[in-house]
Amino acid sequence: MNNGTLFSDISPQTPTYEGAAQQYAEIRRLLDAAQTKEQRLRAFAQWEQLRRQIESWSSLTMLRFSQDTQNASYSAARQYCDALLPRLTELEVGVKRTLLAPQHREDIEQIVGRHAFDLWRCDIAAFDPAITGDLQREATLTARYTELLASADLPFDGQRLNLQTIKRFTQDPDRAVRHAAEQVRWSFFGEHKSELDDLYGDLVRLRHSMARKLGYGDYIGLGYRRMRRVDYDDADVERYRDEIVRTVVPIAQEIITRKADKLGLKEAMYWDESVSDPRGNAIPLGDHDWILARAQEMFADMDASLGQFYRMMLDRHLMDMRNRPSKAGGGFCTSFPSYAVPYIFANFNGTKDDVDVLIHEIGHAFQNWQSRDRAVTDYFWPTSESAEIHSMSMEYFTWPYMERLFGPQAAAYRKEHLAEALLFLPYGAAVDHFQHLVYAQPDATPAQRNAMWQQMEARYLPWRRYGDIAYPAGGGLWQAKQHIYVSPLYYVDYTLASCCALQFWAKSQGDYGAALADYVALCRRGGEAPFRELTRSAGLQSPFEPGAMEHVVAHAREALAL
Repeated sequence: MNNGTLFSDISPQTPTYEGAAQQYAEIRRLLDAAQTKEQRLRAFAQWEQLRRQIESWSSLTMLRFSQDTQNASYSAARQYCDALLPRLTELEVGVKRTLLAPQHREDIEQIVGRHAFDLWRCDIAAFDPAITGDLQREATLTARYTELLASADLPFDGQRLNLQTIKRFTQDPDRAVRHAAEQVRWSFFGEHKSELDDLYGDLVRLRHSMARKLGYGDYIGLGYRRMRRVDYDDADVERYRDEIVRTVVPIAQEIITRKADKLGLKEAMYWDESVSDPRGNAIPLGDHDWILARAQEMFADMDASLGQFYRMMLDRHLMDMRNRPSKAGGGFCTSFPSYAVPYIFANFNGTKDDVDVLIHEIGHAFQNWQSRDRAVTDYFWPTSESAEIHSMSMEYFTWPYMERLFGPQAAAYRKEHLAEALLFLPYGAAVDHFQHLVYAQPDATPAQRNAMWQQMEARYLPWRRYGDIAYPAGGGLWQAKQHIYVSPLYYVDYTLASCCALQFWAKSQGDYGAALADYVALCRRGGEAPFRELTRSAGLQSPFEPGAMEHVVAHAREALAL
């Protein structure tokens, strides 16, 4: 591994099925023939090298496609990847089955620990050659959804905007501008309603079919295995969502009421929820290059290792933050394990979201960098609910430095950031509950799915009023959430992590240095343990434990003077 590699130097070899099959067969042959610990570890190391090569290639392929969804060569490379990966999964699962055999497990477990074996059992339970074609079809459908949203070309204020850049106008101080921007944004979804409905219906039925082929009653059981959840189940999540309704929805309602009062409104409508001050939200004092430069100063002041890491990301061009036509929406962090570096993808749009997404994704990238020397690829990242702790907590650890980015608006930014965190919890729970309903009723019609979403809004977002914004008023707001199409059952992980991040925030108010040290230690552990154990090791209370939500809500209520 070359830790000095520039992004332009990252060029993993494109695998073929025949070549990979030969390598996997050789690894299994070595394991079958192994008589000593050294022989088993040699075979294991060979497998690890192969996995890192394949993951580096697939990560770069998906990144390139996201950077330009209309590039023909990037699209073709993704299609090849989508077709090949399920076939390689069968080979991967074969090695994992072999490693679970008693004659191998003891020697390997001494190196990687028990948790890797639990993760591998999830992978085995989530795959059978019978669903290879289904996985290929699923990848095709999710790519189409990404392409469709990236194709948006919206006329507004004499400009042509995509779904990322129009968000700047949905946060405009002028209420009429916000309303008009939302009308234009949702008109895109209205124009593509039929395709959006068909895509999701096909995905739901396809995932249900995969679950049935693997012996599950519905996709929920399979989905939890695909998410590699080993220390909690859907009953735990259901109780957690109930706790959000009990403890968070009331304070969220108060935040919305206060927002309306501050804006001088009798009632806050949907297009008012994005702002908290009649003068507008806090915005960073500079553009893309200025923000990246100020962030360098901020991270260097926070922690020496963090500052050095961020400088490495800049110097090696491991970030793509500019918005462009045909670029996929959203933000994410990926990595190239053969090169031991992460990479950040996002879309700046000229709002405070630029600061949020940069810091959030740096949290992910820093964790991956800190745990890049873990014993097994499975530990470079934790499972997603744990991974989101690193990103969301980083947002709070940067709070004392927000004057660098927002100047005199820093205090307003901090209050809005905290309020948004509380408002997000019910929304995230609604997204998760909605998906549980959908996958329990895979043959529901588009109208029935929209009715399910409206039920969720009544339960988790009772303040929501759409007025004449017709598409979300009819129950279609969920179709703008990429995770629902592309990463089923993922979204609740953001809320679980947010509860933990809020605990880090509360701890940092008392002893910032100690809280940051606990955070860095958690990053170093990577994914070497399941969610509950990782939270416990960082001195955090699992959101599944009674009272966890009450503590953070009480601390936030005091900070917001509610």
